[in-house]
Amino acid sequence: MSLAQQLAEQLAKDTVAAAEKLGDENLPEEIARSVGASSPTTEEFFRTAVRTLLAEKRARKVLEGKIAAARRTSASAPPSGQAEG
Repeated sequence: MSLAQQLAEQLAKDTVAAAEKLGDENLPEEIARSVGASSPTTEEFFRTAVRTLLAEKRARKVLEGKIAAARRTSASAPPSGQAEG
């Protein structure tokens, strides 16, 4: 991984975390424009990293929801081999 990729990835992680903390969903775009003014290549690395991080967060929420639903279902089901009554 190149230095530009490493720096862009760390900046993306910090930016996504700051955007969540500040409640500013436009922060990644603002930072991308700032980076792109100096280095279009680094901007692309940054944008890719942000998209990847956000996609992972969305997918993780779906996964956690599925796991929680399965736990609720298994907790409310009668033990195996016993009829409800």
